[in-house]
Amino acid sequence: QVPLVESGGGLVQAGGSLRLSCAASGLTFSRYAMGWFRQAPGKEREFVAAISWSGGRTLYADSVKGRFTISRDNAKNTVYLQMNSLKPEDTAVYYCAARATDTLPSSRVGEYDYWGQGTQVTVSS
Repeated sequence: QVPLVESGGGLVQAGGSLRLSCAASGLTFSRYAMGWFRQAPGKEREFVAAISWSGGRTLYADSVKGRFTISRDNAKNTVYLQMNSLKPEDTAVYYCAARATDTLPSSRVGEYDYWGQGTQVTVSS
């Protein structure tokens, strides 16, 4: 099992910012596409953003385009999600995921092989 550990969640007011981090260990991090997903209570897990192994290609859900930015530092085995202009509807547990079978990003939950435990993000109105 590949450990992925998220951090950086918390409580923030609407309009504020947070930066999530996901540290990976026990793998050749630079060979994996990485993604961020979220799950709100009573809802299915949904795609947020993804990035290719090199960082050269990114994908975003329409709901976060222009507000969230995904990036990675392969030297630090870490992927980030910068979240700006947060809205109450962004409240969820955020998960990072690693895609072992391809170096390109994907929006599909089923195409990721390893998952972190999640970090809670709460946006108050």
